Amino acid sequence: MSSAIHNLSHVHDGEIPSAKEMHFGIVVSEWNTEITSKLLTGAYNTLLKHEAKEKNIIVKWVPGSFELPLGAQLIAENYKVDAVICLGCVIQGETRHFDFICSAVSTGIMQLNLAYELPFIFGLLTPDSMQQAQDRTEGKYGNKGNEAAAAAIKMVAMQQSL
Repeated sequence: MSSAIHNLSHVHDGEIPSAKEMHFGIVVSEWNTEITSKLLTGAYNTLLKHEAKEKNIIVKWVPGSFELPLGAQLIAENYKVDAVICLGCVIQGETRHFDFICSAVSTGIMQLNLAYELPFIFGLLTPDSMQQAQDRTEGKYGNKGNEAAAAAIKMVAMQQSL
């Protein structure tokens, strides 16, 4: 995860295995599209950089971040995928809505990991402001989409090695 002291989007390529034979689903929230589309670009480009084939990457959009777990489950049930990357952005507001959505999405994605024994990657940004979101998609802290794709490749490789 990116932080003020470390940018993990700059992972050494040698640390990420080839994704040549891997299949991926990416589910993306339409809410905060100016951010989520950049997360998608980062994830997609990282998969391609590590030899994933375009035909082996399925991208589906859902209305909001709350819908990410179901969207991810539907991808897993309807496509041959080795991992599903979940990308969204919920920006803190004046109400508790932020807390409920973030908690539900993180719990839903965790439950999918355990129920399906398939990597479902948590790529949900939870910033306090639009500036913080931009810093994590195109700014000083890299692109969380890159990190999510790298995690997906590593988890698939780990699972295949067992």
